[in-house]
Amino acid sequence: QKTYLKSICLQYQLYLLLNNHFFCLLKNEMGLIIFFLCAYVPKTAAGHCKWEEVLKDLEQIKTSKDIDVSLYTANTDEDVKCQEPVIRCFILETKVILQECLIKNCTRTQDVWNIWKNGNASLENNKMNSTTSVKCKECEEYEEKNFTEFIQSFVKVIQKECK
Repeated sequence: QKTYLKSICLQYQLYLLLNNHFFCLLKNEMGLIIFFLCAYVPKTAAGHCKWEEVLKDLEQIKTSKDIDVSLYTANTDEDVKCQEPVIRCFILETKVILQECLIKNCTRTQDVWNIWKNGNASLENNKMNSTTSVKCKECEEYEEKNFTEFIQSFVKVIQKECK
């Protein structure tokens, strides 16, 4: 009962504070300008590349010594219209790395999981410019390469996407 009353008192004090100071700013033109600038600027500064987190995790795992797999590695110079299938291939192969890490108990399993999770989220949330009229290679049509070459190619493709 006491904490409930404290909560109500705190909410009322916050309401008074907002009502007296914040809402007064919104009553004039300069206050509105400041409000909109403050609301808009952080979004533009933070979201310049949707693949930023994936790149960070790729940097973390690229020197891992306990990941030893051969993976289908898409070409970094594929047609721009095939960019989405290429990235999908890399994300699909990341799932293979994740399975290998779970079996071997790799030190970078969490980073690999993050790449897979964030990569899938970026693909689903932001459809890229790819067309189905262009014949893009299937993932299995690419050459198998070692882990180090796979990561280097993956980084190049993601960096190209961030430009």
